[in-house]
Amino acid sequence: MDFGLSNEQQMIIDSVKSFVEKELYPHEDEVEKSNKIKDSVVEKIKQKAIESGIYACNMPEIHGGGGLDTLTLCLLEKELGKANFGLQYIVARPSNILLACKGSQVDNYLLPTIRGEKVDCLAMTEPNAGSDVRSMKCKAERDGEDFVINGSKHFISHADMADFVILFAASGVEQTSRGEKKKITSFLVDMGTPGFSVEPGYNSVSHRGYHNFILNFDNCRVHESQVLGDVDHGFDVANEWLGATRLSVAAMCLGRAERALQIATEWAATREQFGQRIGKFQGVSFKLADMSMELQAAELLTLKAAWKDTQGEMTNSDAAMAKLKATETLAMISDEAIQILGGMGLMDELPLERIWRDHRVERIWDGTSEIQRHIISRSLLRPFE
Repeated sequence: MDFGLSNEQQMIIDSVKSFVEKELYPHEDEVEKSNKIKDSVVEKIKQKAIESGIYACNMPEIHGGGGLDTLTLCLLEKELGKANFGLQYIVARPSNILLACKGSQVDNYLLPTIRGEKVDCLAMTEPNAGSDVRSMKCKAERDGEDFVINGSKHFISHADMADFVILFAASGVEQTSRGEKKKITSFLVDMGTPGFSVEPGYNSVSHRGYHNFILNFDNCRVHESQVLGDVDHGFDVANEWLGATRLSVAAMCLGRAERALQIATEWAATREQFGQRIGKFQGVSFKLADMSMELQAAELLTLKAAWKDTQGEMTNSDAAMAKLKATETLAMISDEAIQILGGMGLMDELPLERIWRDHRVERIWDGTSEIQRHIISRSLLRPFE
């Protein structure tokens, strides 16, 4: 693995860093206080991102995307991750599940999403089907050329901004050596489809300006042409997405951890107590040392997984280790940074309290820390089965 950055990668990092500081940071205070992002701000950021060439940078060039490899994408995600989550999300990196589009789906969903004309959201989680996705109760039953969908989804992020939803629903049951297992099918469902409604979700302590919603399906009829991938093989299109999204979460956590460490370091280097700068006290300096070490360890795990993915060699365990380490490192660094700043760290004049609040969800969504540990341990034990 080459630890050096190419000139192109360094240029991308510098460009995205400048974009974040100029286009995202100035809106953070307003979003944190109002829990909203004005439509005018959304449109301005989107257009700036498109002009800068970083919009849909994760999608293939052949379709009009940026065509970044996984390693370079992670470097970009790290810089974007430093900003308020709702703001950085506007710089869309569409779900790579959409690469399963075929026929008219390409023109109706994939290409408009890459161009910024449409926004997608993904609906998998249910009230009683979180980590155990196979236990989902939202079902799709075939009726001629249509599927009739009934059930609900919750914790569906940014459904207020989406034009369509990538929906996963149970479409049948198959017998396996371990008993019955639900078959899952993925659908592309437009907002406004009869029988499909969106309700406000829950008030979250994390990610102000980036909201979750409840999706309800009541005899919602969807034509078979809206199936994404093949019937009963929804997990086939989801598996590609899971590894990518876990690396994305890891990379963004690295960015926030780096920002928190920088704030804490500058504070320790300038704040004086008892006649000297607090960075001179071992209780503070050792914290900084541990924070820096853990951040670099998390970054190495993440970049290693990303590099392996560019070689076509990344395993589920690689992605799980990256997400697990990066999310737990962010938790540690954000907490220690506030400890170094003391009471000031909890005030909203600085972004630390926001980083501290936001970090909590990272150990839950896109696979809990416990699920990541299960994936890692399973890969270790499988050869002995």
